[in-house]
Amino acid sequence: ESAGRWMPLSYVYLAGAVRAAGFEAEIYDAMTKQHTLAEIADRLREPDYDVLAMSAITATMPATLDVLREARAIDPNVITVLGGVHPTFCPEELFEDHSGLIDFILQGEGEESLPTLLRVLHRGESLTKVPGLVHQHPGGIQKNECLPFIEDLDALPTAWDLVDWEDYRYYVIPDSRLGAVSTSRGCTHECTFCSQQKFWKKSWRARRPERVVEEMRMLHDTYGVNVFLLVDEYPTRERDRWEELLDRVIHARLDSYLLMETRVEDIVRDADLMEKYRQAGIVHVYIGVEATTQETLDHIKKDISVEQSEEAIRLLHGQNMITETSFVLGFPWETPESIEQTLALAQRYGPDFAHFLAITPWPYADMYDELRDNVEVHDYAQYNLVEPILRPDAMTRDEVRRAIVDCYARYYMHRVPEYFKIKDRFKRDYLKRSMKLIMSNSFLTNLIKENGAASRFGAMQAHLGM
Repeated sequence: ESAGRWMPLSYVYLAGAVRAAGFEAEIYDAMTKQHTLAEIADRLREPDYDVLAMSAITATMPATLDVLREARAIDPNVITVLGGVHPTFCPEELFEDHSGLIDFILQGEGEESLPTLLRVLHRGESLTKVPGLVHQHPGGIQKNECLPFIEDLDALPTAWDLVDWEDYRYYVIPDSRLGAVSTSRGCTHECTFCSQQKFWKKSWRARRPERVVEEMRMLHDTYGVNVFLLVDEYPTRERDRWEELLDRVIHARLDSYLLMETRVEDIVRDADLMEKYRQAGIVHVYIGVEATTQETLDHIKKDISVEQSEEAIRLLHGQNMITETSFVLGFPWETPESIEQTLALAQRYGPDFAHFLAITPWPYADMYDELRDNVEVHDYAQYNLVEPILRPDAMTRDEVRRAIVDCYARYYMHRVPEYFKIKDRFKRDYLKRSMKLIMSNSFLTNLIKENGAASRFGAMQAHLGM
């Protein structure tokens, strides 16, 4: 949240689908606008809508419910629809605890189910026609079967003209306009902590490379987008397709920057393509390392090796791409010694940005039942990967929290001075600007202040000229 304002691409697709079905749509991105609940309520008082559709993940569920309460108080007759990961997996919980706020939940992809729901409501037809619909009726909760996933992602309509483009910037790159593009959906792996493989049922579908680049060209020429976030969980799954996409982006000469994430083993696989990555404009790559012991990687079914993680970071650095990765702490078997080992190996790997995250088993994740007895926090607002919600057998949550802050402090006090030694000017300036943003306003800033560690970061801030 400190580096930029990120576009909710799902709303561009949903608004496009709703409009293609003959209804009017508006995208209101209150999160990006950083609107308070009172400001959101002011917008909800404008009598120009009949349906309020929202998407939520677990960590945003409490805030989503606050908005729904405001909407109900303002207009008891407004139709409320929820979608997204958490509502998809926890509809019974939501209807049991908040039945007066939620009219309908749509499970899974919404591009076909949301327009169908609107048509059914408009015509007064049976709700049984709406795929993926969950709702209450006198006999209890009714669940309709979901449709198969959409096969042709390129056929989906979009509503780019409804985007408030001035809101979307990537502060790390001056004079930028940030856009988002999806080149595929899904993931076929089985990481036990992840919601995405579960949401997509371990499936993967890809768009055609030529259509992706056509869309990038349109966004660049029409809306001035010069930084593209590839929102895919796994854009690189098929090497031939991925290489074709890189070649087409290079040929298009968009003079733009690409930010992306992918899996460690694909970077190692693409060792001979690293120059094409950089020629295509890829400047920042997030890869999920997650753990530094093979035992933990195998336990969470990450399906990578410790050696691959280090090699992937080395390959990306070879083309001066910025590397970002995460290391997960706080498992039931965690000890101060294992955290120290994780930090030591993180320092050896040397990603440009390292995140030390608290393991957060979503209530629907494959690993939840295994970790249930160690979960001490049930406030979903704290399921943000920052606040420890799980108590290891040999540590308290407070000890885990302090260890996370210590990892951040020790990692960056060593890493930040290295930024100034980087010869590539673009990368050097990118890292310095990024770190200034992180130290000025981010979850890390708050974590430091809340845990009395501000003095430990003073030398780093001075080094950055803050």
